[in-house]
Amino acid sequence: MKDTELTTPVYIVDESKLIHNLEILHKVEADTGCHILLAQKAFSMFRVYPLIKQYISGATASGLFEARLAHEEMGGENHVFSPAYTPSEMNELVKICDHISFNSINQLEAHRKTWAEANVSVGLRINPEFSTQEGHEIYDPCAKGSRLGIRLSDMPEYLPEGVEGIHFHTLCEQGAEPLAETVKAVESGFAHYLKEAKWINLGGGHHISKKGYNLDLLKKVIKHLIDTYDLEVYLEPGEAIALDAGYLHTTVMDIVENTLPILILDASAACHMPDVLEMPYRPPLRDAGEPDEKKFTCRLASRTCLAGDVIGDYSFDKMPSIGDRLIFEDMAIYSMVKNNTFNGMPLPDIALMHPDGDCELVKHFDYSDFKGRLS
Repeated sequence: MKDTELTTPVYIVDESKLIHNLEILHKVEADTGCHILLAQKAFSMFRVYPLIKQYISGATASGLFEARLAHEEMGGENHVFSPAYTPSEMNELVKICDHISFNSINQLEAHRKTWAEANVSVGLRINPEFSTQEGHEIYDPCAKGSRLGIRLSDMPEYLPEGVEGIHFHTLCEQGAEPLAETVKAVESGFAHYLKEAKWINLGGGHHISKKGYNLDLLKKVIKHLIDTYDLEVYLEPGEAIALDAGYLHTTVMDIVENTLPILILDASAACHMPDVLEMPYRPPLRDAGEPDEKKFTCRLASRTCLAGDVIGDYSFDKMPSIGDRLIFEDMAIYSMVKNNTFNGMPLPDIALMHPDGDCELVKHFDYSDFKGRLS
């Protein structure tokens, strides 16, 4: 079916754009010998995991459920990091993961017996205390008081017995330049640990597939780590895999007036695109402009009871009407994975657009999905 035949709200993932991103990542792997992993916290549409597996090495998880999903649906390498694990989680993780990163020496030792008896490589997440974030403090793991990673002052003299890897994650939707600066900071304090280690994980937040990203610099950084320390290098981008590869189709349900026209949509910032309120983030809207850039400026909002459930102000050449379909872009990442059913809002359907333009309805949600989360 055509995309316009799908009932809104609906996420549509563009297979062609997904492949475009994956081809870029695959070339980075091929040119450097690094391993690239899908960070499922950004994009977990397992319908396309077999496609993703054709281009990159595997996936990484933020906990047991994501690790299980990658194990069941993708195969390949399966990494996991969490600030803490329960004993029962660790018992299962060592059976399905090949790399496990720990956030503290306490956690490493608490689970030592379990991981030491398994065929798994373990690492420690470090905090290089080198911030590169600007305006997104909620996503800065190097901020003062951060619970994420071990500071140099809290590291032992040598890597604990059995530890083979160093893991850091400090970026958020950034280029290669902040990564290069961070690697220098890591080397200045943690170089002797790198010499002991077998692998290093550079985490996620890399905008590798974004136009203008400095791929040459990224490859230079990776090769430097391999040549200098004889390390296997891992990167775990999420957004780079599905960047600009998804859309959220929504319908104008009503228009109310209060200073400016307010379009009531069947999609919600709070429920369907939480980063709009959390970061905050202004999603691109097809054929629309900034406020006052075009003739008609409108506020786009939801039908929930939350007064602040507003997506933003956009301008149009033609005044939208009730029943019109609006299309938000770059809606594959951090959307489906963050959905919620506040107010009993229906979850958007999920569809896959194939290269020929035909759309496959992958998942339809209904009342049972709302009720199933409650008791």
